[in-house]
Amino acid sequence: MAGQSQFRLLAERRFLPFFGAQALGAFNDNVYKNTLVIIATYHASTYTSMAPGTLTMLAGGLFILPFVLFSGLAGQLADRYDKTRVLRVVKVCEVVIMALAGVGFALHAMPLLLGALFLMGAHSTFFAPAKYGLLPQVLGEDELVGGNAMLEMGTFVGILTGMLLAGVLAKLGNLAVIDTTLVAIAALGLAFSLAIPPLAPAAPGLRIDANLWRSTMANLAAARANRVVFLAILGISWFWFYGILVLAQVPLYAKQVVHGSEDVVILLLVGFSLGVGTGSLLCERLSGHRIEIGLVPLGSLGLTLFGVDLYFATPAAPPAAMLDWLGFLAYPGGLRVFADVLLIGVSGGLYIVPLYAQMQRLTKPEVMSRVISANSVWNAIFMVVASLFGGLLLSRGVSIPMVLLVCGLLNFAVAAFIYARLPEFLLRFLAWAIARVLYRIRVSGLEHVPEHGAALVICNHVSFADALVLSAAIHRPMRFVMEAAIFRIPLANAVFRGMKAIPVATAAEDPAVREAAFVQVLEELRRGELVCIFPEGRLTADGSLGAFRPGLLRILKEAPVPVVPVALSGLWGSAFSRRYRGLSRYLPRRLWARIEVRVGDAVPPAAVTLPRLQASVASLRGEVP
Repeated sequence: MAGQSQFRLLAERRFLPFFGAQALGAFNDNVYKNTLVIIATYHASTYTSMAPGTLTMLAGGLFILPFVLFSGLAGQLADRYDKTRVLRVVKVCEVVIMALAGVGFALHAMPLLLGALFLMGAHSTFFAPAKYGLLPQVLGEDELVGGNAMLEMGTFVGILTGMLLAGVLAKLGNLAVIDTTLVAIAALGLAFSLAIPPLAPAAPGLRIDANLWRSTMANLAAARANRVVFLAILGISWFWFYGILVLAQVPLYAKQVVHGSEDVVILLLVGFSLGVGTGSLLCERLSGHRIEIGLVPLGSLGLTLFGVDLYFATPAAPPAAMLDWLGFLAYPGGLRVFADVLLIGVSGGLYIVPLYAQMQRLTKPEVMSRVISANSVWNAIFMVVASLFGGLLLSRGVSIPMVLLVCGLLNFAVAAFIYARLPEFLLRFLAWAIARVLYRIRVSGLEHVPEHGAALVICNHVSFADALVLSAAIHRPMRFVMEAAIFRIPLANAVFRGMKAIPVATAAEDPAVREAAFVQVLEELRRGELVCIFPEGRLTADGSLGAFRPGLLRILKEAPVPVVPVALSGLWGSAFSRRYRGLSRYLPRRLWARIEVRVGDAVPPAAVTLPRLQASVASLRGEVP
């Protein structure tokens, strides 16, 4: 998919019917849910004696509860059977549920409406594992980011249009129109699902465990089996904690804080959804068509900055008269509030899409749906905790704007805690920023880097930024072997230790460090990892390619793996190289300089010689150091 737009997937049968079915599901969810929320906020007295806030919290809890109860079973069914078949059954159920909701509106029966909401939560519970589990079966690894971006975009466009239609239906108040609309959307989603191509079951021999508790615990254990996958799940769940805590305040924020009509509620919810869709699509462009976890810290930074600014943007005093959406945007602070909500959504899209793609890429196909159902359970737990936490703050007299401020600050604290323990996220962000801001990196021959299994990557050593540039260019994680002297530079020490680089020295300088490096390299290769070494042994002092040292031959003798030659061009003369001395070396050089990363054919271990490898790198490097 490299170099092609993710929108081309909409022209392919493997994706379009599925995309339509899931987008219409999100659309219908929000037509129904938001019609009910608006009624609960502005017209609750005609349906129930419950307070609007209580009714809103109850509705949210009923929608989330099925994720806790049924996710274990849902994941097993999606792994055991054809996911297309599961999706079709779920869409049939949606038609029935929407007909039931229509009866509830017609009778003004709030218990029936809440029961239908619970069933829609169950519908989404069974839909999610099949939905996210289907993507890795029909898309290539280089299409996962684009596919997930399209999925999130479609979901939030569905949410966006669903909110708009809900506002229209709620204001219109024609129950026959509401009922007909809900059933018609569900029927159209069913029609799309019938066109999804059949798929082979991922685990046809799986035994279904109908015990809800036991099946859920088994799925949670499957998710914990891979640490990186589990951390991605927790990251996704934190986004839903943040999102629920913010979005739950929107109806009352609009009504009580800024004295807005139903239009203002819809405007703010539309802004958030539009932002998430935009951020999701930006992921594909910013990541270069591959999974880039470096975007996650960028997204979390935006969630904090714009969440905090939302508190300060809130008008100091509400207007005397109730505002429609145009009046709200014209009121002092209104446009800034909308912009903050929109940018929170953009940040959320940048944050969540790489995490979903990472989870799918690293999960084994036979347990994919069960891991995704575990993700649903964790999402639900975090959302419930967020709802309870928000309710606790409000019950203690904390204002709605202050709840939003707490949310932004809490996101900063959680992000700082996570990134302090997982610096690879920040370092991937640093590598991404260098690749997209400081330099223009052009990569060729990337297909020569093996997708799986051990390999030794060798590269010429031009600057202190070489490892970060290579990290940005080559999507697989690598352990870098670097001269120990670099680790004595304060800032470089923090960066390279965070990257888990391996310090090395010559036998004359420090034989103990040299032996320790040799042992660590062998351990990484035996685990099937990529290891990158700079066989010149140190940074070039004059821009030329130095003689290769024989240490790599010793490595290959103990761990015979393919050797992938790589050449860097364009970094000589940068502030990170040794071309300049004294204070002049810190002066800015070329801005947005073009960097070339050229990857050559892998050399089998039996064919490796130092002259051959040096000739390969020299040939790739060309005449530009």
